[in-house]
Amino acid sequence: MSSPEPKPSSQRGISPSTLLVLIIVLAVLGVYLSNWGGQEQEISYDQFRWLLGQRYQGQPVVQWVRFRGQEVQGQLRTAVRLPGEKAILKSRFRVVLPPTALSNPDLERQLLKQNIRILAQPARSSGWWNVLVLFLIGAGVFLLMLFLLQRAQGPLGGGFLANFGKSPARRYEAKGHRVTFDDVAGLEGVKQDLQEVVQFLKNPQKFRRMGARVPKGTLLIGPPGTGKTLLARAVAGEAGVPFFSINGSEFIQMFVGVGASRVRDLFQTAKENAPCILFIDEIDAVGRVRGAGLGGGHDEREQTLNQILSEMDGFTPHEEVIVLAATNRPDILDPALLRPGRFDRHITVDRPNYQGRLQLFRVHSREVPLAEDVDFERLARRTVGLTGADIRNIVNEAALWATRQGKEVVCMADFDYAMDKVLMGPKRDEVPNEKEKHMTAYHEAGHALLAWLLPEVDPVHKVTIIPRGRALGVTQLLPEEDRMCVSQSTLEAQLVFIFGGRAAELLVFDELTSGAENDLERATALARRMVTAWGMSSRLGPVSYRTSHEHPFLGKEIYEHREFSDQTARLIDEEVARILNHADERARELLQQHRDKLDRLAQALLERELLDSHEIEELIGPPARASAQSPTAQPLAPRQPSKRKEA
Repeated sequence: MSSPEPKPSSQRGISPSTLLVLIIVLAVLGVYLSNWGGQEQEISYDQFRWLLGQRYQGQPVVQWVRFRGQEVQGQLRTAVRLPGEKAILKSRFRVVLPPTALSNPDLERQLLKQNIRILAQPARSSGWWNVLVLFLIGAGVFLLMLFLLQRAQGPLGGGFLANFGKSPARRYEAKGHRVTFDDVAGLEGVKQDLQEVVQFLKNPQKFRRMGARVPKGTLLIGPPGTGKTLLARAVAGEAGVPFFSINGSEFIQMFVGVGASRVRDLFQTAKENAPCILFIDEIDAVGRVRGAGLGGGHDEREQTLNQILSEMDGFTPHEEVIVLAATNRPDILDPALLRPGRFDRHITVDRPNYQGRLQLFRVHSREVPLAEDVDFERLARRTVGLTGADIRNIVNEAALWATRQGKEVVCMADFDYAMDKVLMGPKRDEVPNEKEKHMTAYHEAGHALLAWLLPEVDPVHKVTIIPRGRALGVTQLLPEEDRMCVSQSTLEAQLVFIFGGRAAELLVFDELTSGAENDLERATALARRMVTAWGMSSRLGPVSYRTSHEHPFLGKEIYEHREFSDQTARLIDEEVARILNHADERARELLQQHRDKLDRLAQALLERELLDSHEIEELIGPPARASAQSPTAQPLAPRQPSKRKEA
């Protein structure tokens, strides 16, 4: 479907900024010319004759003189104090000769005798210089007044400030390859919801005959990197209409009223190019709840939001302008922005499942030469919880590593290297001392052994004591399936696994180190959520306790009170401590029972520095895997590997 091109803006022979620069140059030039020649100090004729007799370091103090009609200009070698004068003659001087001196040959002979250079120049007529200076100043003032009068009609008073009120939205031009839904891997349900928008833009009369009205606004909600911006471009590519994109933060500027002016200009441009799509990325930057915090209700951000609400609700039923927006913080958006009539439809763009990840690997590897041993199915199973941006990063890192190794194709070993770098962090060059290496080996062996012994914990993929990122060692777990919910027994087993490194240090070395800092943070946060959010406490019962404000910048904590008493807060702390202490005790008991396996794992890590699941199985036998698997549905966030953090 062809779309009208945007109307070209009016062309001027000279830009406003160039005109301003020209005016400034003319003014400076005029001031300089008017003052030119006025830097010399004027002296009398007798003082001039006295200067001719003075010397400085064996040379005459006067360096040179220039005759210009009846006037003589000169340059001194050094500053001198004239007789009978308090002021000091610094460098340049000027003297007007009397008529008798002009015809006196003694002056010329005295100059030649003192070896003073004599320059001659015809007398200049200052009349035309004065006329030129006055003309330049007058022209500059006239052009400035004309410029201000012509631009006074523009926003913000005109001039270069007028550009602040213009929308910085960029029009997406499909050069060569046009993005369509075929370029978006997975997300089949999301693409099906967006097909209605495409069909309306292609054939709006089809919907109007049935009395249907397409949603004016569609809000894409999802974590970063899931493809929200790519989906918006695919909608525009499928419909074949103009696509204007802007970031929410680009509406706000230092001048009051700029945001609202840019919103008006953006929607006016959209109406002129209808049918088209407006895409506002990160709309939470301008669409936060109004009236919250200490800023009041009249700040620049709220004025911009009010203008967006007005423009979206002001569309007539036949204006074919679709507004798409993306955010990963829908909970902080203003309710007026989410009501029907504005953003009618909310589409969740979540992390891809197994089939989606498999398609993502294939899409992002289309231009990568692959070896025969590359197994996308295995890679998709090992990347549970990763987004499309993460998978694209893995493919790119594999291609870069293969290029650095001088290979012609990318093989499976390159993908393994890329996954280790993305999931566990890049390798560090520094090597820990023997004591730290010994303690790190037992720390990571404790994590790996408990994950091997507890059937509820995800399988161990790799364990290493090679420093990566900010960690001295890493134990990497890879989920075998996508999960939507987790049972209490699984969470308790996860806590035991987290305490494995700390328990191993205490068991073997009879002391604790700072390397378990990250483990304690994760365990405490998980136990507190079990008590306050998921009701997994027998003493507190099935009650949700709000213990922290997730949106501190909304200002709601100013007038909201805590939803439970001090006694309940004490009980929450006691329950969290009880759960953590129980997990710590169980971790130490299991490691004590299997001390021989712990020693074998630690010694193997000291020798090899990295063990995979097959090598671990050769050392301590098969893992205690659960026979029944949890029901699958939607993937959780990617589970972070257990790390022994560097102090």
